[in-house]
Amino acid sequence: MTHVSTPPPPTPPSAAEARRFSPLTRRILAVNLLAPALLVTGLFYLGEYRRNLISTELSALRTHAEIFAVALGESAVSDIGQQLLPDLASQIVRRLAFTAETRARLFSSDGDLVADSRVLLVPGGQVQAQALPPPISSEEKESSLNKVFRILDTVYMWLPGVVEFPPYHEKVEQHAKDYREAMGALDGETWVARRSMPDGSLILSVAMPVTRYKQTLGVLMLSKSSEDIDEALFEVRLDILKVFIATLVITVLVSFYLAGTIARPIRILARAADRVRKGNHRQHTIPGLRGRNDEIGDLALALNDMTEALWARMDAIEAFAADVSHEIKNPLTSLKSAVETAARIKDPVKHRKLMDVIQDDVERLDRLISDISDASRLDAELSRAETASVDIAKMLATLADIHCHTAKDGAPELICDAQDGLLVNAMEDRLVQVFRNLISNAISFSPTHQGAAIYLSAHRDGQFITATVRDQGPGIPAGKELDIFNRFYTERPESEEFGRHSGLGLSISKQIIEAHGGTLTAQTLHDADGKAQGACFTVCLQIA
Repeated sequence: MTHVSTPPPPTPPSAAEARRFSPLTRRILAVNLLAPALLVTGLFYLGEYRRNLISTELSALRTHAEIFAVALGESAVSDIGQQLLPDLASQIVRRLAFTAETRARLFSSDGDLVADSRVLLVPGGQVQAQALPPPISSEEKESSLNKVFRILDTVYMWLPGVVEFPPYHEKVEQHAKDYREAMGALDGETWVARRSMPDGSLILSVAMPVTRYKQTLGVLMLSKSSEDIDEALFEVRLDILKVFIATLVITVLVSFYLAGTIARPIRILARAADRVRKGNHRQHTIPGLRGRNDEIGDLALALNDMTEALWARMDAIEAFAADVSHEIKNPLTSLKSAVETAARIKDPVKHRKLMDVIQDDVERLDRLISDISDASRLDAELSRAETASVDIAKMLATLADIHCHTAKDGAPELICDAQDGLLVNAMEDRLVQVFRNLISNAISFSPTHQGAAIYLSAHRDGQFITATVRDQGPGIPAGKELDIFNRFYTERPESEEFGRHSGLGLSISKQIIEAHGGTLTAQTLHDADGKAQGACFTVCLQIA
């Protein structure tokens, strides 16, 4: 029977790989485009500017109308009957309107049209005259920008609060009643009007009574197209559009520059972290981006250091597992040999000795497994436990008092000398564990003669508290001051029974102190002749 191996399913792409466009880049673009977007909305809100131009134009028309009305009232009125002279009034109206570049219409008191600056009297009838603009092509007349601005005007008219002007209609036979402002001026008041043309422009009108000796003889109505206003508005809109296009180009370039300096390095770091997560070896690393002296460079260095710390932790776990297997294997091998031998030995004395060996190996295994379990749980407990204020002097005094009441005969005396008020932020039970390990280690190496002592001391040194445990033993072998803190390192006195210690006590103590931000060091004390006077373990912790 042939077995066909099924390949593992493909690894799904990460979230960073699945995105085609960086969300951070989109956000940068959106935020940066807000300013030019607000700028272009000014194309909609030019109504106030246009209203000011219209008000200015109407004021100018009103001034012209006053001048025209005075001129007509003084020059084009007959002395008999106080009536307007049509021929003279037409000449004055055409000349004044030409000078002011406006259209002037004069209505009699009955509302009949007397004179129109666009109408010329020639033999055979009337001819309407109107100044024409320079000839332009149809493309220029209706350019793309004009179409766009016309659309904007249409949209603008939909906005709330925008006044829509009535349309302008001009009959062939004109009469004052066709114009509301003219009828209002017949009552002796000055009226203005605004009307819209089909092309979107406006016709601005001012109607003013022509009087003589406070008698209304007719109405003068000046009208002017808003072409000049529309051209000024067009220029403003064109300037805004130019600024918008320039701002848009600069904004997009700046956005992509920011995206390249922010989003792209972050994506590189995310992909590198994903490769490290999926990889089973160390060939994938986090790029340091050392050329960047900013927060992203700091982030890259922090991620790189974190990765190295994780690899170091994994190495420590692997080394710890190897050490554990090696340390457990020794008593198991001894236990196996003793059990196999006990099955073949019939001598009760030898059998009892083998049972003692088996019991010692079992106790050794129990101590070893207990210490290994404590060491493996230590990291998790240190990360979860909460610290509190601990008095080091009171702790050492308590430990010395407990030893005094529980020590066996011949045990060394504990002498404590500590200043009062030495407070640190720590986990009290773990600090007690550290000093009990150090005291137990000092008792193991202390001489057994009468008067042997172990000295405990604590004092303040600046912002730190220094506590020492000093014995009178043989001291630490030269060059082993650091090795004694390694896991499963054993350098025990010859008088001590083999296997009584697992070699994890000092390693656990150093780990606890370093988790509190302190240091644990060891040294050998010498006298003036260079002879060893004992070992001294120093704990340094920051004061609360």
